[in-house]
Amino acid sequence: MAKVFEYRGVDGVVIAEVTGDDNEASGGYVTGDVMPLLPVAEIGKTVETSSEAHYYDNQPMIVINSEGSDEITITGAGMDIEKLAKITGKSYDPTTGALIDGPREPRNFALGYRTKGTDGKYRYVWRLKGQFSIPDENNATEDNGTEANGTELTFTGVFTIHKFTKGKYNGTSWEKAPVKGIVVDERKGLADVSTFFDTVTTPDTLTAKS
Repeated sequence: MAKVFEYRGVDGVVIAEVTGDDNEASGGYVTGDVMPLLPVAEIGKTVETSSEAHYYDNQPMIVINSEGSDEITITGAGMDIEKLAKITGKSYDPTTGALIDGPREPRNFALGYRTKGTDGKYRYVWRLKGQFSIPDENNATEDNGTEANGTELTFTGVFTIHKFTKGKYNGTSWEKAPVKGIVVDERKGLADVSTFFDTVTTPDTLTAKS
């Protein structure tokens, strides 16, 4: 019988800018340096999916499925204003330390984090490509209570353009395909996760334990 566990913990939220996402001839999938995003309280993920049955001879015979973008919500502490400008595509003035709320130049990022189970084991996650929306702000007057507001970010994840060698397993071999993310569960004990967040780990760069 499989060991039962639940999720209780999340930490280590990091990002890296996606600087290239194309076919092999143009450089493939490339990212910048990994950097911390913010101290995190909660992460949630929903996936845009749809299924529709097609009827023939008065009965459903085919089900058409589609998968769209992921929406990841991150609730955390207040953010450094320079980092907020970077992820939302706004301008930052290094001479004054000001975020300039002018026109956006959206950037793509990879998003990494790990979740903890009640058994003390972790799942390691990289979402390989997506954009952050501009977060809403809510500020209230200070009173004698304990309520305070942090930051809530929304990351919309999409498939890469680049087709990874280990993109899709057809039951007997791997096929090249675009990928949205990679999830490694250390309960399996197979993958080497010692450097998982040093760089953006992809299906093609993840290695098995020696």
